[in-house]
Amino acid sequence: MKILLAEDDLHLGELIVHLLKKKGIDHIDWVQEGEDAYDYAMAEFYDVVVLDWMLPNGDGVDICRRLRQNGYTGAILMLTAKDAVQDRVTGLEAGADDYLVKPFEIDELVARLKALARRTFIPLQEETVAFHGFTLNRTSHTLHRGNEEIFLTPREFQLLDLLVQNQGQVVPRETILDRVWGWDADVSMKTIDATIKLLRKKLKDDVIQTVRGVGYKIEKSMD
Repeated sequence: MKILLAEDDLHLGELIVHLLKKKGIDHIDWVQEGEDAYDYAMAEFYDVVVLDWMLPNGDGVDICRRLRQNGYTGAILMLTAKDAVQDRVTGLEAGADDYLVKPFEIDELVARLKALARRTFIPLQEETVAFHGFTLNRTSHTLHRGNEEIFLTPREFQLLDLLVQNQGQVVPRETILDRVWGWDADVSMKTIDATIKLLRKKLKDDVIQTVRGVGYKIEKSMD
């Protein structure tokens, strides 16, 4: 697993690197400034980019947002001392896939990293799938409406892909949690609902339907 850690606290950064290596994660690049994190992430592939919320020379949220705006599709985990719901929403809206509140145990960080790095998509014969005027490309992990590309975070793409694979069927929220985040992730059902809300905003369409008390569905498309 290849990790980029952006943490400006010298003691904490050294400790995280040391403990991750003890857990068998040997390839870790550690930077201490936001701009360095951006440059490293854009220059090389990482399984997960770990961004501290507060960084000099570009804070974690701004760097996360810039990475997404410039086409970065890798997984991003935010480290933050902020535990308010609005702060979590801010991180998700900036493009983060997950967050971990300080202080944390190293075993929990490793579990989050493994969950984010574990990208499992059901292999299908089709490279692209058309639905309700959209085209989902599973090879490039992109979504288009006509000639317009709609940017999705990795979590949003996985969630939408899961719903598209099961068009006409209700996908329970528990299944979404298992397939997109993994049962070992400390994620609440509210996180799923928030991700659905962001997806709907990007799609600008009522494609995703809520089945109250159960989950979500996309009706079968005639495309």
